[in-house]
Amino acid sequence: MSNNLLKGKKGIIFGALNDQSIAWKVAEKCFEEGAQLVLSNAPIALRMGEINKLSEACANAPVIGADVTNMDDLKNLFDKAIEHFGGKIDFILHSVGMSMNMRKNNSYTSLNYDFTHKTLDISAMSFHRILQLAYQMDAINEWGSVLALTYIAAQRVFPDYNEMADAKALLESITRSFGYQYGIKRKVRINTVSQSPTRTTAGSGVKGFDGFMNYAEKMSPLGNASAEDCANYCVTLFSDYTRMVTMQNLFHDGGFSFSGVTGPVIEQMEK
Repeated sequence: MSNNLLKGKKGIIFGALNDQSIAWKVAEKCFEEGAQLVLSNAPIALRMGEINKLSEACANAPVIGADVTNMDDLKNLFDKAIEHFGGKIDFILHSVGMSMNMRKNNSYTSLNYDFTHKTLDISAMSFHRILQLAYQMDAINEWGSVLALTYIAAQRVFPDYNEMADAKALLESITRSFGYQYGIKRKVRINTVSQSPTRTTAGSGVKGFDGFMNYAEKMSPLGNASAEDCANYCVTLFSDYTRMVTMQNLFHDGGFSFSGVTGPVIEQMEK
């Protein structure tokens, strides 16, 4: 059921690959709540994924390819989005991350640094590029909202998350620093959402993912938050009801982040 929380708002969604993607769910929910959308992903992801199906479901939202490490691509995306919308943007979702070290099974103590540079560039510095370009172009309306998806590995050790943990820590730092600058200039708010482990194409590639999903479920008083739950939360953060929330890392994980231990975990350990 729609509450029209985003009626009249216009946004760019980065990173929807297929219907397992959190970005896909966010796009669907934003559209349901009245938003107009532009969808973007890397050119290779557009070829591999199913984003055209999402476009059709969102009133033929334009799909504009953009390499998030390329400023010319991002400038073209913003220019075309503003032209399509007939004005500035109200919200942006950054749901972008990639680690070749993880794909190649390189451990954290045996990183390929060229791969690591790409991880940081794609997964974190891309967020700075998007924000810097939007800031310089004055592309976001006052009281606009920008979100990036992160993970608690930025604060705690999850060995198999590898150097993506470093990338998420940088992502959260950029959120704070740019949140200050953009808040002063245009009242634009910038936050990260630290989501439960979620069975996406990217998430499922993490070593031991199934076991960790089960562990997180037992460690979370409310259980793991689904991609659909995350989409609902993102909508509230894009809406006018959260205008005074900025520079925050917001845990959306069923209570996992603040649970020391739970009964089900103790019971499992005692078996």
